[in-house]
Amino acid sequence: MTTTGPSAIRHAEPVMGTVVSFAVAPGGRPDRAAAQAIEAACDLLHQADATFSTWDSRSPVSRLRRGEAALSDLPAAVADVLELCQEARRASGGWFDPWAMPGGVDPTGLVKGWAVEQALTALREAGMAAAMVNGGGDLAVFGAPAPGQAWRAGIRHPWRPAALAAIVEVPAALATSGSYERGPHLLNPFTRQPATHAASATVTGPSLALADALATALATGGDDVLDIVSALDGYAGYLIRQDGSEATTPGISFVS
Repeated sequence: MTTTGPSAIRHAEPVMGTVVSFAVAPGGRPDRAAAQAIEAACDLLHQADATFSTWDSRSPVSRLRRGEAALSDLPAAVADVLELCQEARRASGGWFDPWAMPGGVDPTGLVKGWAVEQALTALREAGMAAAMVNGGGDLAVFGAPAPGQAWRAGIRHPWRPAALAAIVEVPAALATSGSYERGPHLLNPFTRQPATHAASATVTGPSLALADALATALATGGDDVLDIVSALDGYAGYLIRQDGSEATTPGISFVS
């Protein structure tokens, strides 16, 4: 759940295996300019999907995973994202490791956040006063949804689909990872076994690409990763364990 100002223009777009939604406050710009900015942002998301899809056998990343193409033969965005993946692997202490996945390197745990950030940048550069892009629960925002308000997100309860576990403020980016929607799809990169430490893991911070990767790491490593997240400048974590107990780092702003 997110909150937006009453003048926000809303749009939803199916892309990257999920629905990406937009809430845009044009400020003094005409609504047509906002619509064009959203269209440009959607184009970037579709380009990212075509480049990084591991489901499309023709995508550049699928070709890389099969060893049919060298990195230098692929769009520059692939190298950029893999460099971010290397940085995220170091920052997470190895708990986020796209190179430990079966079938070859898989940047899925970071690339959605990266693509959503690209879309948000397009809205910012188009002169919008405020915007939120929500890619299946991964949020990037700027500006304020209404005077004196902060962007907020509801964290879905992992066992009660109609309920929220918490509502938190979104400083710039928020990502949530867990097994409650897609089943046990996360692997421990050290053991290559299914991860069982967390029911839900949320990370907030200045970059959605890194927050996305860290949320995957937190969902995979559980409590072992909370201290890692807390030590990173500007990032904070919220963990719901498999037994229903919770833990947080400093920096998460809950809304009562």
